Amino acid sequence: LSLLIIVPSRQLSLTGDKILLLLLCPLFLTGKRLQEWISVILCVSLISFNFYSLLSYLSLDHTFSVLVGIFAGVITADFLSGLVHWGADSWGSVELPIVGKAFIRPFREHHIDPTAITRHDFIETNGDNCMMTLVPLGNMAYKFISLSPEELYRTCPWECYVFALAIFVTLTNQIHKWSHTYFGLPRWVVFLQDWHIILPRKHHRIHHVSPHETYFCITTGWLNYPLEKIGFWRCLENLIQRLTGEKPRADDMKWVQKVK
Repeated sequence: LSLLIIVPSRQLSLTGDKILLLLLCPLFLTGKRLQEWISVILCVSLISFNFYSLLSYLSLDHTFSVLVGIFAGVITADFLSGLVHWGADSWGSVELPIVGKAFIRPFREHHIDPTAITRHDFIETNGDNCMMTLVPLGNMAYKFISLSPEELYRTCPWECYVFALAIFVTLTNQIHKWSHTYFGLPRWVVFLQDWHIILPRKHHRIHHVSPHETYFCITTGWLNYPLEKIGFWRCLENLIQRLTGEKPRADDMKWVQKVK
């Protein structure tokens, strides 16, 4: 089966599997949008409940350990954002089934059109990250319901670590979007960027210099300089290349050349 569709300025040849994909696309997009909405609503609800519950068990005795826990949670989130970003930027191909189109391709396209993310609304930007944090946030909520007050008081610093980690993982895509937004940002966002509490715009531009091989952390960016200084990503890339024979970012280069 083959069809030829005439559109302004070009012709598209569609085989049977592509026609089926076009027919199923609206259903997929509707389901995807529903998943994003549900994830955001559940995530915000759990964050609100857990935050209120955490406040109930905080005390001055916890001050130092809670601050350490929050800082460690933010650092962990920043490292995880870099690890995922590095993996998706450096390895794999857009031709891989499922993972290639759903996960790797957006990273390849982002290097070609970095501002595309700024055209995503709040739900699209944050839906997937909200889904990722539902399990730890749900587990935390369960603990607040089921554990004794004494046990919750004892584990409060750890829960603060998990809560901070979940919050910053949830916000990573939103923070990344802000780092590509140069007009109309709220003053409080610009303040957080200027003080490097979240990923600054100027800082993130370093990553978008081809071949996109540095400064992968996109939550706060705190770890970018020290990881680059010790050659952390290069060491991982060299190890993987020796074990597999694959070269990092080879598909990314092909993708850019193909689009050009």
